Amino acid sequence: MGNLQSSVSTYRGRFAPSPTGPLHFGSLVAAVGSYLDARFHHGKWLVRIEDLDSYRQMPGADSKILKTLEKLGMEWDEEIIYQSQRHEIYQAALDLFDRQGLIYHCTCSRKEIADSSIIGISGPIYPGTCRNQISAKKQGALRIRTHNHPIKFHDILKGGMSQRLSSDIGDFVLRRADGIFSYQLAVVVDDAAQHITHIVRGADLLDSTPRQVYLQHVLNYATPRFMHLPVVTNAMGEKLSKQTYASPIDSSNAVSQLVAALQFLGQEPPSELLRSNISLFWQWAITHWRIEKIPNKLFIQEHSAIRSNL
Repeated sequence: MGNLQSSVSTYRGRFAPSPTGPLHFGSLVAAVGSYLDARFHHGKWLVRIEDLDSYRQMPGADSKILKTLEKLGMEWDEEIIYQSQRHEIYQAALDLFDRQGLIYHCTCSRKEIADSSIIGISGPIYPGTCRNQISAKKQGALRIRTHNHPIKFHDILKGGMSQRLSSDIGDFVLRRADGIFSYQLAVVVDDAAQHITHIVRGADLLDSTPRQVYLQHVLNYATPRFMHLPVVTNAMGEKLSKQTYASPIDSSNAVSQLVAALQFLGQEPPSELLRSNISLFWQWAITHWRIEKIPNKLFIQEHSAIRSNL
């Protein structure tokens, strides 16, 4: 059976980890999925380090992530971009929004927002408290004005998706009060700058996608194709992360880690693949990559999703 997505010569994908800790199985699944989809379509695969939030970073985590990817045989095609070196580019996008009258300063605290709003799909919906306030002091976070027209996009696995930002999210932050640019802004600017055509990532970012599509429309950027993979969870249903004490990838046993990621993504590696080397693993995995076999679920427990017959 063929892949659901036709090959394109202009495919440009990416893997964009945050250096908050070493690569764990959840991030490995996202890396493998994005890598296989790019290579299956004879495309480029880029790596971007999303290190904007210095408070959350672990010293040396970026180099550890890159070394792990190398040991796993994953080769990126162009120079690695670090978001911490791109503040001027993000500020230029903010200046454009400002000239259009789309952003405003917000001095509301998290508690004030929580006390005066209802809970939406991504937390408290900002009620627009500061939207029409005029102040000579330029302080606080910067929010962008949203509307309530449906923001629609197509996900390769999930199909048609729609969200009304004003009622589902509210005006959202593009730069925090401490000066740190938001993920939503940075990822949109970077994807456009790197000419990314396909975004393959975890389904935990599915609710963020309409915000990014909205920013792409305002900035007159092309909208990439999206594919949101199921997210790996622990036995308690929590997403694997540094906060949930996810174990680092053991790159000394690279092939078995990669086979487990393939299984999680619904692929059907033969038992002999476990006894192969990295090169043979990737040859098989790229040739046999099938999108239609990926589980169409948002979250899957790690061990229940991995078959034990290998």
